[in-house]
Amino acid sequence: MSSVWGNIMKVSLFGESQGDIIGVTIHGIPSGVKLDLEFIKKEMKRRLSGNYNVATPRQEDDEFIITTGYFNGYTTGAPLTATIKNKDIKQADNDEFKDKMRPSFGDYTEHLRYNGFNDYRGGGHHSGRLTAPLLFAGAVAKLILKEKNIVIGAHILKIADIFDEVFDKVNVSEELLKSLPEKLFPVIKDDMGLIMQTEILKAKYQKDTIGGIVECAAINIPGGVGNPFFDSMESVISHLLFSIPSIKAVEFGEGFNIANLRGSQANDQMYMEGDKVKTYTNHSGGIVAGITNGMPIIFRVAVKPPPTIAKPQKTVDISTKENTTVDTVSAHDPSMIHRIVPVIEGVTALAILDSILSGNNHI
Repeated sequence: MSSVWGNIMKVSLFGESQGDIIGVTIHGIPSGVKLDLEFIKKEMKRRLSGNYNVATPRQEDDEFIITTGYFNGYTTGAPLTATIKNKDIKQADNDEFKDKMRPSFGDYTEHLRYNGFNDYRGGGHHSGRLTAPLLFAGAVAKLILKEKNIVIGAHILKIADIFDEVFDKVNVSEELLKSLPEKLFPVIKDDMGLIMQTEILKAKYQKDTIGGIVECAAINIPGGVGNPFFDSMESVISHLLFSIPSIKAVEFGEGFNIANLRGSQANDQMYMEGDKVKTYTNHSGGIVAGITNGMPIIFRVAVKPPPTIAKPQKTVDISTKENTTVDTVSAHDPSMIHRIVPVIEGVTALAILDSILSGNNHI
């Protein structure tokens, strides 16, 4: 099992969904970083259920305790550790899933990978619950990047056939990015957000779930950040994005649509604005040859529907080797997309910060 990520700044996750605690240790974090605890708490709160009509009724407050690497309001340079106690645990809800494999959960693949010793309660170490300490690390990274005015924001772009407004790839508004975290349901057009929530409720009342697409942008990043081949900026961001349960696809800039363009259309032609090099378009999403070019980093991710649905599903019982059915009626989200948004922002901050530090571009 690999729960450690990073080159200069290593992030290590620990704990299980239904265990006593979950947490994170961040190695290589610069000393002297003033931790705005209220900002971190606000970021953590964004991941909580919030609107209970469109989220799980499981109630966790995600209160964190910093146990190492923090003294007199600043990071010390030693590993920074934060723990979060799990409170809303229902063991009985998990007993059935010891042998009955829930479709599209990690139950079966984890059983195979760990020879049956995996913690199956609520998904164990592989649960979305672990995005809470991951978000703590992302919030710390955001604070460090904030000192250089690097701003990251994301919104729900699509649910079903309902679309929000897209980011302007060339001139993403800093004011807009800063306003999105203030929203309980992060969209640019609030009227579209209300329709999206209606679609989520429709899935809920039908005992089903729904996914969607999130669009993220990062601005004011200097050119020259990224360490290709294997630690290209896209690679590092994607690596962390795919550590978030339910993320199934990612595309940068024009994404898959770039395959429909000619080179004359896809190329981002360049011009000077004062002493800065800019591009008229941003089909590459701010990254060329795995290195930032100073334009906004723009990408989109596909979030799958939560696999916990309140309907009987066909599966297998690995103890009896028989076909059977399972009904996952425990607390669940009809959609996780609005809760994943801050986590996407957080891992993007981690990716950018580690890439800057790894490239000796000191901030």
